[in-house]
Amino acid sequence: MLAAVILAAPGTAAAADWYFKPSKNHQPATTEPEYKALLKKYDGIYIGDITKKEVYFTFDNGYEAGYTAKILDTLKKEHVPAAFFITGHYIKDQPGLVRRMVREGHIIGNHSWGHPDLSRISDEKYKMELEKLRQAYTELTGKRSMPYLRPPRGTFSERSMKLAQEQGYISVFWSAAYKDWLRDQPRGADYAYMQIMKRMHPGAILLLHTVSSDNAEALPRVIHDLKKMGYHFRSLDDLTAKKQLPAVFW
Repeated sequence: MLAAVILAAPGTAAAADWYFKPSKNHQPATTEPEYKALLKKYDGIYIGDITKKEVYFTFDNGYEAGYTAKILDTLKKEHVPAAFFITGHYIKDQPGLVRRMVREGHIIGNHSWGHPDLSRISDEKYKMELEKLRQAYTELTGKRSMPYLRPPRGTFSERSMKLAQEQGYISVFWSAAYKDWLRDQPRGADYAYMQIMKRMHPGAILLLHTVSSDNAEALPRVIHDLKKMGYHFRSLDDLTAKKQLPAVFW
Protein backbone atom coordinates (compact mmCIF):
# COMPACT_ATOMS: atom_id res chain seq x y z
CA MET A 1 0.00 0.00 0.00
CA LEU A 2 1.06 3.61 -0.34
CA ALA A 3 2.92 5.21 2.53
CA ALA A 4 0.89 7.11 5.08
CA VAL A 5 0.05 10.68 4.21
CA ILE A 6 -0.16 12.96 7.19
CA LEU A 7 -2.60 15.78 6.58
CA ALA A 8 -2.77 19.00 8.51
CA ALA A 9 -4.73 22.14 7.79
CA PRO A 10 -4.81 25.39 9.75
CA GLY A 11 -7.20 25.08 12.65
CA THR A 12 -7.76 21.32 12.24
CA ALA A 13 -6.33 18.32 14.03
CA ALA A 14 -3.78 16.24 12.16
CA ALA A 15 -5.29 13.41 10.16
CA ALA A 16 -3.84 10.37 8.49
CA ASP A 17 -4.56 7.90 5.72
CA TRP A 18 -4.70 4.33 6.97
CA TYR A 19 -2.18 1.97 5.50
CA PHE A 20 -0.58 -1.35 6.33
CA LYS A 21 2.83 -2.84 5.67
CA PRO A 22 2.38 -6.19 3.93
CA SER A 23 4.88 -8.90 4.79
CA LYS A 24 6.16 -11.70 2.60
CA ASN A 25 5.43 -15.42 2.88
CA HIS A 26 2.04 -14.94 4.52
CA GLN A 27 3.44 -13.28 7.60
CA PRO A 28 1.08 -10.84 9.39
CA ALA A 29 0.91 -7.27 8.14
CA THR A 30 1.89 -4.42 10.44
CA THR A 31 1.23 -0.70 10.62
CA GLU A 32 2.66 2.38 12.32
CA PRO A 33 3.12 2.23 16.12
CA GLU A 34 1.16 5.46 16.55
CA TYR A 35 -1.75 3.97 14.60
CA LYS A 36 -1.71 0.89 16.81
CA ALA A 37 -1.73 3.11 19.87
CA LEU A 38 -4.82 4.97 18.64
CA LEU A 39 -6.60 1.70 17.83
CA LYS A 40 -5.88 0.40 21.30
CA LYS A 41 -6.98 3.65 22.96
CA TYR A 42 -10.27 3.87 21.04
CA ASP A 43 -11.13 0.18 20.60
CA GLY A 44 -10.41 0.02 16.87
CA ILE A 45 -9.24 -3.07 14.98
CA TYR A 46 -7.24 -3.80 11.85
CA ILE A 47 -6.14 -7.41 12.34
CA GLY A 48 -7.28 -10.52 14.15
CA ASP A 49 -5.39 -13.16 16.11
CA ILE A 50 -2.16 -13.68 14.17
CA THR A 51 -1.60 -17.05 15.83
CA LYS A 52 -4.64 -18.55 14.10
CA LYS A 53 -5.45 -19.20 10.45
CA GLU A 54 -8.58 -17.07 10.50
CA VAL A 55 -9.78 -14.57 7.89
CA TYR A 56 -12.35 -11.78 8.15
CA PHE A 57 -13.95 -10.75 4.86
CA THR A 58 -15.11 -7.13 4.64
CA PHE A 59 -16.54 -5.32 1.62
CA ASP A 60 -17.06 -1.61 1.02
CA ASN A 61 -20.29 -0.74 -0.80
CA GLY A 62 -20.47 2.87 -1.89
CA TYR A 63 -22.57 2.12 -4.95
CA GLU A 64 -23.73 -0.90 -6.90
CA ALA A 65 -22.03 -1.99 -10.11
CA GLY A 66 -23.84 -5.27 -10.63
CA TYR A 67 -21.54 -7.73 -8.84
CA THR A 68 -22.75 -7.85 -5.24
CA ALA A 69 -25.40 -10.51 -5.88
CA LYS A 70 -22.74 -12.81 -7.34
CA ILE A 71 -20.52 -12.19 -4.33
CA LEU A 72 -23.42 -13.01 -2.01
CA ASP A 73 -24.13 -16.18 -3.99
CA THR A 74 -20.54 -17.31 -3.45
CA LEU A 75 -20.54 -16.48 0.26
CA LYS A 76 -23.81 -18.36 0.74
CA LYS A 77 -22.61 -21.42 -1.17
CA GLU A 78 -19.34 -21.54 0.76
CA HIS A 79 -20.88 -20.65 4.17
CA VAL A 80 -18.59 -17.65 4.60
CA PRO A 81 -19.65 -14.69 6.77
CA ALA A 82 -18.77 -11.14 5.77
CA ALA A 83 -19.25 -7.52 6.75
CA PHE A 84 -20.58 -5.02 4.21
CA PHE A 85 -19.90 -1.34 4.89
CA ILE A 86 -22.59 0.69 3.16
CA THR A 87 -23.31 4.36 2.45
CA GLY A 88 -26.51 6.37 2.29
CA HIS A 89 -26.53 6.14 -1.49
CA TYR A 90 -26.25 2.37 -1.33
CA ILE A 91 -29.03 1.80 1.18
CA LYS A 92 -31.38 4.05 -0.82
CA ASP A 93 -30.43 2.54 -4.17
CA GLN A 94 -30.17 -1.14 -3.19
CA PRO A 95 -32.55 -1.90 -0.31
CA GLY A 96 -33.14 -5.40 -1.61
CA LEU A 97 -29.47 -6.30 -1.50
CA VAL A 98 -29.11 -4.85 1.99
CA ARG A 99 -32.06 -6.93 3.17
CA ARG A 100 -30.49 -9.98 1.57
CA MET A 101 -27.19 -9.37 3.37
CA VAL A 102 -29.02 -9.24 6.68
CA ARG A 103 -31.19 -12.26 5.86
CA GLU A 104 -28.13 -14.34 5.01
CA GLY A 105 -26.39 -13.49 8.27
CA HIS A 106 -23.87 -10.87 7.22
CA ILE A 107 -22.92 -7.79 9.20
CA ILE A 108 -23.90 -4.37 7.90
CA GLY A 109 -21.38 -1.71 8.85
CA ASN A 110 -21.59 2.07 8.76
CA HIS A 111 -19.57 3.69 5.96
CA SER A 112 -21.26 7.08 6.62
CA TRP A 113 -24.19 8.66 4.80
CA GLY A 114 -22.33 10.76 2.24
CA HIS A 115 -18.78 9.30 2.29
CA PRO A 116 -16.96 12.44 3.52
CA ASP A 117 -13.55 12.62 5.16
CA LEU A 118 -14.71 12.11 8.74
CA SER A 119 -11.49 13.53 10.12
CA ARG A 120 -12.18 16.97 8.63
CA ILE A 121 -15.85 17.64 9.33
CA SER A 122 -17.34 19.18 12.46
CA ASP A 123 -18.42 17.06 15.42
CA GLU A 124 -22.05 17.84 14.62
CA LYS A 125 -21.69 16.85 10.98
CA TYR A 126 -19.77 13.73 11.98
CA LYS A 127 -22.57 12.54 14.27
CA MET A 128 -25.19 13.29 11.60
CA GLU A 129 -23.30 11.27 8.97
CA LEU A 130 -23.34 8.16 11.13
CA GLU A 131 -26.78 8.57 12.69
CA LYS A 132 -28.57 9.25 9.38
CA LEU A 133 -27.22 6.00 7.97
CA ARG A 134 -28.04 4.08 11.14
CA GLN A 135 -31.61 5.36 11.15
CA ALA A 136 -32.09 4.39 7.51
CA TYR A 137 -30.75 0.92 8.30
CA THR A 138 -33.17 0.54 11.21
CA GLU A 139 -36.11 1.69 9.10
CA LEU A 140 -35.19 -0.79 6.36
CA THR A 141 -34.38 -3.84 8.47
CA GLY A 142 -35.89 -3.24 11.90
CA LYS A 143 -32.46 -3.75 13.46
CA ARG A 144 -31.07 -1.02 15.72
CA SER A 145 -27.55 -2.32 16.23
CA MET A 146 -24.86 -1.12 13.83
CA PRO A 147 -21.65 -1.39 15.85
CA TYR A 148 -18.96 -1.25 13.17
CA LEU A 149 -17.63 1.79 11.34
CA ARG A 150 -15.24 1.96 8.42
CA PRO A 151 -14.05 5.53 7.87
CA PRO A 152 -14.46 6.56 4.21
CA ARG A 153 -11.19 6.53 2.30
CA GLY A 154 -9.49 5.19 5.42
CA THR A 155 -8.82 8.72 6.68
CA PHE A 156 -8.91 9.26 10.41
CA SER A 157 -7.60 11.31 13.31
CA GLU A 158 -7.58 10.90 17.06
CA ARG A 159 -10.63 13.18 17.25
CA SER A 160 -12.60 11.14 14.69
CA MET A 161 -11.72 7.86 16.41
CA LYS A 162 -12.75 9.30 19.76
CA LEU A 163 -16.07 10.43 18.29
CA ALA A 164 -16.64 6.96 16.84
CA GLN A 165 -16.07 5.37 20.23
CA GLU A 166 -18.39 7.87 21.90
CA GLN A 167 -21.11 7.01 19.37
CA GLY A 168 -20.73 3.33 20.20
CA TYR A 169 -18.77 2.27 17.11
CA ILE A 170 -15.78 0.01 16.64
CA SER A 171 -13.54 1.48 13.94
CA VAL A 172 -12.57 -1.25 11.47
CA PHE A 173 -9.51 -0.87 9.29
CA TRP A 174 -7.71 -3.68 7.44
CA SER A 175 -4.49 -5.67 7.09
CA ALA A 176 -4.99 -6.96 3.54
CA ALA A 177 -6.22 -5.14 0.44
CA TYR A 178 -5.22 -4.14 -3.05
CA LYS A 179 -6.17 -1.42 -5.53
CA ASP A 180 -9.47 -2.93 -6.64
CA TRP A 181 -11.85 0.02 -6.84
CA LEU A 182 -10.96 1.36 -10.31
CA ARG A 183 -13.72 -0.01 -12.52
CA ASP A 184 -12.15 1.32 -15.70
CA GLN A 185 -9.00 -0.72 -15.12
CA PRO A 186 -10.08 -4.39 -14.97
CA ARG A 187 -7.20 -6.81 -14.75
CA GLY A 188 -9.05 -10.12 -14.67
CA ALA A 189 -9.87 -12.75 -12.07
CA ASP A 190 -6.37 -14.23 -12.06
CA TYR A 191 -4.89 -10.85 -11.18
CA ALA A 192 -7.38 -10.36 -8.34
CA TYR A 193 -6.69 -13.86 -7.06
CA MET A 194 -2.94 -13.29 -6.97
CA GLN A 195 -3.24 -9.89 -5.31
CA ILE A 196 -5.51 -11.25 -2.58
CA MET A 197 -3.59 -14.45 -1.94
CA LYS A 198 -0.15 -12.88 -1.71
CA ARG A 199 -1.41 -10.57 1.04
CA MET A 200 -3.19 -13.27 3.01
CA HIS A 201 -1.97 -14.05 6.50
CA PRO A 202 -3.32 -15.41 9.80
CA GLY A 203 -5.80 -13.00 11.34
CA ALA A 204 -6.24 -11.01 8.14
CA ILE A 205 -9.04 -8.46 7.94
CA LEU A 206 -9.45 -8.36 4.17
CA LEU A 207 -10.88 -5.27 2.47
CA LEU A 208 -12.48 -5.74 -0.95
CA HIS A 209 -14.76 -3.54 -3.05
CA THR A 210 -17.92 -4.97 -4.54
CA VAL A 211 -17.63 -2.77 -7.65
CA SER A 212 -14.85 -5.03 -8.93
CA SER A 213 -15.87 -7.69 -11.43
CA ASP A 214 -12.41 -9.18 -10.89
CA ASN A 215 -13.19 -9.77 -7.21
CA ALA A 216 -16.55 -11.35 -7.97
CA GLU A 217 -14.94 -13.76 -10.44
CA ALA A 218 -11.95 -14.58 -8.22
CA LEU A 219 -13.80 -15.06 -4.94
CA PRO A 220 -14.81 -18.74 -5.33
CA ARG A 221 -11.21 -19.73 -6.07
CA VAL A 222 -9.88 -17.57 -3.23
CA ILE A 223 -12.22 -19.19 -0.71
CA HIS A 224 -11.61 -22.70 -2.03
CA ASP A 225 -7.82 -22.36 -1.87
CA LEU A 226 -7.82 -20.70 1.54
CA LYS A 227 -9.84 -23.62 2.86
CA LYS A 228 -7.26 -26.00 1.39
CA MET A 229 -4.56 -24.01 3.19
CA GLY A 230 -6.35 -24.54 6.49
CA TYR A 231 -7.96 -21.11 6.89
CA HIS A 232 -11.29 -20.59 8.63
CA PHE A 233 -13.66 -17.71 7.90
CA ARG A 234 -14.86 -15.69 10.86
CA SER A 235 -17.23 -12.82 11.51
CA LEU A 236 -16.14 -9.53 13.03
CA ASP A 237 -18.50 -10.42 15.87
CA ASP A 238 -16.30 -13.44 16.61
CA LEU A 239 -13.30 -11.16 16.88
CA THR A 240 -14.83 -8.44 19.00
CA ALA A 241 -16.57 -10.93 21.30
CA LYS A 242 -13.19 -11.71 22.80
CA LYS A 243 -13.03 -9.59 25.91
CA GLN A 244 -9.24 -9.38 26.00
CA LEU A 245 -7.24 -9.19 22.79
CA PRO A 246 -3.72 -10.64 22.84
CA ALA A 247 -0.87 -8.15 22.95
CA VAL A 248 0.16 -9.18 19.42
CA PHE A 249 -2.87 -7.26 18.11
CA TRP A 250 -1.15 -4.05 19.02
